[in-house]
Amino acid sequence: MTVRIQASADVDETAVLAEGVTVWHLAQIRDGARLGENCIIGRGAYVGSGVTMGRNCKLQNYALVYEPAVLEDGVFVGPAAVFTNDHNPRSVTPDAQLKRGDDWEAVGVTCREGSSIGARAVCVAPVTIGRWAMVAAGAVVTKDVPDFALVAGVPARRIGWVGRTGVRLQPDGDGQWVCPETGDRYREADDHLEETAS
Repeated sequence: MTVRIQASADVDETAVLAEGVTVWHLAQIRDGARLGENCIIGRGAYVGSGVTMGRNCKLQNYALVYEPAVLEDGVFVGPAAVFTNDHNPRSVTPDAQLKRGDDWEAVGVTCREGSSIGARAVCVAPVTIGRWAMVAAGAVVTKDVPDFALVAGVPARRIGWVGRTGVRLQPDGDGQWVCPETGDRYREADDHLEETAS
């Protein structure tokens, strides 16, 4: 396996790209970013300074992942999704001077293992997207998302649960949920979902 970088991509020399990484046309990977094995960075996508991505992550075309975001293994970020990094964005200070990098403190989005962010979704930092959770296309996430939650809307709210396949779980009585594709079972308690033995 080798790293594949299209000629039109801009990859900083201090970025660390593991084996099997593919970087498509016009993508930018900034200084100090670390990408795990087999990551795919789509056309025009942006990976900010020091962003960390685990193995087998996919950033689709024009996704913008600003520092200091952390993506664990197997995270999917859909086309034109945005991860913000500023609590109080302003171009200038209160006395109308142009703000510089050290005039504010960056805050990040964390995506846990296997989570998916839909096309044109916005994750407003600081938030954590739980393991195997799914954010619907166009959603605006302003608070943490539990493991396996399916969230949608503006602001995003939980509308269901999903399993590892991404398929919506079906209720099976008394706080129990089942995946219609795999038969995997889950238990809901206190607005959280846990995997159980099948």
